[in-house]
Amino acid sequence: MPTLLATGGPVIWLILIAAAIATVVFVERALHCHRSQINSIEFLNGVRNVLKRDNVVEAISICDATPGPVARLVKAAILNRDKGRERVREAVEEAGLTEVPLLEERLNLLATIAQIAPLLGLLGTVIGFINIYLAWKSEGYANFNDFTAGLGGALVCAAAGIAVAIPAHAGYNFLISRVNKIVLDMERAAAEIVNIVTEKDKP
Repeated sequence: MPTLLATGGPVIWLILIAAAIATVVFVERALHCHRSQINSIEFLNGVRNVLKRDNVVEAISICDATPGPVARLVKAAILNRDKGRERVREAVEEAGLTEVPLLEERLNLLATIAQIAPLLGLLGTVIGFINIYLAWKSEGYANFNDFTAGLGGALVCAAAGIAVAIPAHAGYNFLISRVNKIVLDMERAAAEIVNIVTEKDKP
């Protein structure tokens, strides 16, 4: 590994920094999605049973004790239950507009790393060939050691850039799928909780 780092030159360190950032972002976002994902059907059934007993305080306590955006959407609906169906729907939509950006936070950074890692590898490749050219030009003849050193740096950087881009792109797609699933749960829960808290208003 130290030999590869020395061969890759300064660009390899940029690629390694990008890899470290991508790893931290992926782990943090994966944990956040894991905490945000709940069994929304079971949760809503529990809230419905509590509200049928007109125990609003307990329903809010359940929401506070449950992590994730679904619980916060449900809490917003419960807090606005006496203001009419339209206001409840608006409150849920406003809560959703707040929660979705939190789920998508820093995903663009991971996507950016997946896109620029190969470009960093290409930059290292070009620098390697420039070093070969400059060495040959200064010495006036083709030195095999200069050629192998420059070519080695070019290949190491190209491989490192691709090696970082592939898992970063896969990780981004994985997280996007998790976020989309949570958002779908939010939409279903929003529609359900509006019906639950406004049942008494129906004719």
